Amino acid sequence: MEYKPFSKKQLLALSWWDKSSKYKNCDAVICDGAVRSGKTFCMSLSFVLWAFTHFNDSAFALCGKTIKSLKRNLVTPLIPPLKELKFTVDLKSSENLLVLTYKGRVNRFYLFSGKDEGSASLIQGMTLSGILLDEVALMPRSFVEQALARCSVSGSTFWFNCNPEFPSHWFYNEWIKKAKEKNALYIHFTMNDNPSLSKKMIKRYEKMYSGAFYRRFVKGEWVAVNGAVYPFMEDDSAYPDVPKGDFETYAVSCDYGTVNPASFGLWGKLKDAWYRIDEYYFDSKKEGYQRTDEEHYKALCDLVKDREISLVTVDPSAASFIEVIRRHSRFSVVPAQNSVIDGIRQVSSALKEGKVKICNNCLSSKREFSLYRWNENAMNDSVIKENDHAMDDIRYFVTTVMGGDDDFCVVAAQRF
Repeated sequence: MEYKPFSKKQLLALSWWDKSSKYKNCDAVICDGAVRSGKTFCMSLSFVLWAFTHFNDSAFALCGKTIKSLKRNLVTPLIPPLKELKFTVDLKSSENLLVLTYKGRVNRFYLFSGKDEGSASLIQGMTLSGILLDEVALMPRSFVEQALARCSVSGSTFWFNCNPEFPSHWFYNEWIKKAKEKNALYIHFTMNDNPSLSKKMIKRYEKMYSGAFYRRFVKGEWVAVNGAVYPFMEDDSAYPDVPKGDFETYAVSCDYGTVNPASFGLWGKLKDAWYRIDEYYFDSKKEGYQRTDEEHYKALCDLVKDREISLVTVDPSAASFIEVIRRHSRFSVVPAQNSVIDGIRQVSSALKEGKVKICNNCLSSKREFSLYRWNENAMNDSVIKENDHAMDDIRYFVTTVMGGDDDFCVVAAQRF
């Protein structure tokens, strides 16, 4: 592999524990800041080098939001440089275990998911010599605190890595703001701290985000969200005409409602973009009556007409409607990924990059884009649960059909 010289902050993340460093007696290191700033690679490599410098035949933990994201973002990029440094690498995927050997020393690195409150039970009972928590701000506090409690070996240290979230976040208040109190080294990264990132690529990332997400992921600031969720969609120029010609494939996304509105979007892929080319929106309160699952299914068929649909993705709470679609056997259907804030982030990037386009005949979507707002009175990132039904089905499409954290792909859908 070809490497560019490390920046000062990257070098600090790599060497803070060395016996010549003034930070060598710290109990923890925290790296936060912008996306693509090189903090994850430097921290993970440093973690392994520190472990082999201080321990042998010991257990460590590598933790991510999910095992899949941990392997993708941290473990896989780490293996080639370790092999170049003459480490013997044995990744036991079925056991979620990485065994590393170097000059007669052997250490074990267990992989853990910290995705929800139940994850804390997975790490209970272990004795660790150190732990690295990647994307720690996305993990529940119960998991993080249980994981830290496992580090009972003398000389063990805590390694934290994250992008910023909202300023009332527990990790920001308990660790970053109290770094000195907890004897932790705090290193804040920007994109300019990654020498391998070109100016052209930095500009590309700057265009991907807007509002609070821009300040968080480009500027690396812990800021609150406010105002419109998608402010860049308030301009009529954001809504193109339906392209002429044949689309390569079609898909449908559904936010199901009986008392609340039901919103279905018909999507067509053309070259590198997905277009929302038509939609169905039924508001029972406005219309004065409710529709049954079968009536909504008929509306789905009317929306699709004679097109061949690759996949229908549906609000995961709509079990009865999913079952109706399966029973008719016309469409492949899967429950949608339903992480709201993560999904909004993905939708925002897809819209800004032009990978998703909402056509100007989709009037319900246009109306909701103009009304969809952050809840400024909440203590965390949350949206006001109004005018959000087309917003939800668009989010289901981006996270599930286009692919989100779990790398789901439309061609992998099974017919039920």
